[in-house]
Amino acid sequence: MHDVLDELHRRWQAGETVGVGTVVATFSSAPRAAGAAMLVGSEGDVVGSVSGGCVEGAVYELAQQVVQTRTPVLQRYGVSDDDAFAVGLTCGGIIDIFVERIDRESMPELPDLVASVREGTPVAVATIVEHDDPALLGRRMLVWQDRVGGSFGSQRIDDAVVDDARGLLATGRSGTLHYGPEGQRRGEGMAVFVNAFEPPPRMLVFGAIDFAAAMARMGSYLGYEVTVCDARPVFATKSRFPDADEVVVDWPHRYLTAEVEAGRIDRRTVITVLTHDPKFDVPVLQVALRIDVAYVGAMGSRRTHDDRMRRLREAGMTDAELKRLASPIGLDLGARTPEETAVSIAAEIIALKWGGGGRRLSDIDGRIHAESHR
Repeated sequence: MHDVLDELHRRWQAGETVGVGTVVATFSSAPRAAGAAMLVGSEGDVVGSVSGGCVEGAVYELAQQVVQTRTPVLQRYGVSDDDAFAVGLTCGGIIDIFVERIDRESMPELPDLVASVREGTPVAVATIVEHDDPALLGRRMLVWQDRVGGSFGSQRIDDAVVDDARGLLATGRSGTLHYGPEGQRRGEGMAVFVNAFEPPPRMLVFGAIDFAAAMARMGSYLGYEVTVCDARPVFATKSRFPDADEVVVDWPHRYLTAEVEAGRIDRRTVITVLTHDPKFDVPVLQVALRIDVAYVGAMGSRRTHDDRMRRLREAGMTDAELKRLASPIGLDLGARTPEETAVSIAAEIIALKWGGGGRRLSDIDGRIHAESHR
């Protein structure tokens, strides 16, 4: 529902009834991660995608059927010899899609969800997608770290799901949980999809140079909340970085330290140090390499890299800490321009996130999409 939330809310406010299909589980080479959604409007229009085009037609028809019958459906799509190009996944993967009817009556809690997402408050939607009792299918709860909205009708089920949903929410993951019909741990008979909504991950770009402007555009495109930081006010201006969500005039190490202390840095954060000036990059890297973030990269030539590593060791950084540094930054794409360099850096971030090797797909065997763990 991440993909279609704003449009869903607009139609909900207008009193429209829509069908929504959500990817709740993936196996092998699935094209979209859990949480991807597709909305089918009352006029037959479509917003969003669940498979990049492979099974959209089948989900479209199923959504219209579900709107009419008011009965949610959990449908699995994979490759079949006869129908691979009609309703199957040509990539060879398998996805489970839960299709439901959504309107004001079936989802009265939607405004609370939208308000939390807009405020940046982490919240999860827990939905029963499989159960022997048809009356429970589609029932949902909203789960925050400090409160709960709704109930599945059983304290035992509620307690189990809330505890597990908060665990997924804390790590920013969406996924399907399995229980016994009454909420028994390690049981079978009930499946609950937990869709975690959390603020977008942050990208911190240190150094107000032309490469930083390209990196800000790329980071915004990839869904990051981008901050550009530099101590020089003449360069760190919003007009030079229109794609950044925030432009900060401060010494990089001082700004990063303050953000860490304020709890605004998490393990999804990516940090790119593009200054290649020792008085800026060495102090900020001393902070960055000692906190739990997804990525720390620094720009510079081989000579700059060697000098930087020497300075960091002299400052007391350990080999284990220095091993976390991606320097020189990016993958070997032969990049020359700031835009090409931004693509190179983004490629490295994506490869590390999903375990990709950075090689040409035509040169390797095996599935294209790595197993999704988010």
